[in-house]
Formats: sequence, C-alpha cells, structure tokens
Amino acid sequence: MTRALLIIDVQNDFTEGGALGVFGGADVARNVTRWLNLASRRYGTVVASRDWHHATDDNGGHFAPDGVDPDFVSTWPVHCVADTQGAEYHPAFDTSPVSIHVRKGQGVPAYSAFQGETDDGRTLVRALTEAGVTEIDAVGIATDHCVRASVLDAIDAGMHVTVLTDLIAGVAAEPSAAALDEMAVHGAILAKSSEVPTE
Repeated sequence: MTRALLIIDVQNDFTEGGALGVFGGADVARNVTRWLNLASRRYGTVVASRDWHHATDDNGGHFAPDGVDPDFVSTWPVHCVADTQGAEYHPAFDTSPVSIHVRKGQGVPAYSAFQGETDDGRTLVRALTEAGVTEIDAVGIATDHCVRASVLDAIDAGMHVTVLTDLIAGVAAEPSAAALDEMAVHGAILAKSSEVPTE
C-alpha cells in the first residue's frame, strides 16, 4: 500500500494575520515542514491543497456581498483570491516535497481538497489512484471546515485516513472537537505524529 500526506490549505489567509486567520496556523506550517523532514520516507506522495478563488465574482455565493456581513457558515469575507499573497502557502511551509498541488473553489464554494483539481486538470481521486495511494495522513487548516470535509471525502473514496491531530488547527474549539468526533465515527484514525512511524 502507498501512503500520501494530504496537507490542507496551509495558506497565508488561514494563518495569523490573514483574512480568515486561525490561531495556531503558523505553528501548523512550521510543524508540517518539520514532520516532512522527519518522515519523508513514510510517504510515496505528498499533496497540498489551496483555496484559489476568483477575484471578479462572489465564487458562487461563497463571498458575502459588499455591505453584507458574512455568516461564517456559508458566506465568508474575501479570502485566498488567486494570485494574491493571501492565497500563497505560508512561508514556513516548505513545499519542495509536494508532488501534487490542488486548487479548489475556483468560482464555486469548495471546502474539500477532493472538490479541486491538480495543476494538470485531474481530480484528486484520479491523481491518488494513479499514484497507487490507499492510505492518507491528513494535516492542515481548518479542522472544523476544510480538514473535516477533505477527510470525509477521502473516506468516501475508499482511503484509509489518519488525522495527525498535532498538525491541524481549527477555527473554534467546540466545532473542531465535534469535527474530530465525526471523522472518527466515519472511520478516521486520530493520532499524534509522535504516535505513528516515520517510515
């Protein structure tokens, strides 16, 4: 079996100081890089996803209209607009080991990495299948939104998923805990990186 590391949305706009900054996001960026240096032999494939929204429209209602407060459930402030600094990976995240980049939310609401496509236009499921991946370790931002959605979609795609709980950050404690419970109920293993082999 081939294992992939799925790194979800470690972007400037989702870390401290960003449009939707999550407390602990910069630590995730640093610690994912540390983990990749330590455990590079564990993974045959490394995937990183990004929100990559249009600047010229509301991305299918994902961005709150001008003058209307976002509800932070289905509408959001403008964030991760394509080709802006906010959409770039956090500088502490070393992307050199990443072999598959996924962009999502290009004109439509999208939370899961599995709703995006690779740089060469493939779905993530296709790219993972072609790489022989059957197991995924999931890390990234945010636990209660895009990590949750990506993990549930990975399980639906038949992958065995482990969430590395020290390499994620959530928007809020209560919904993040609920998201982890939901992922576990659906079959994800929850573990700290120190509890899994490095190769």
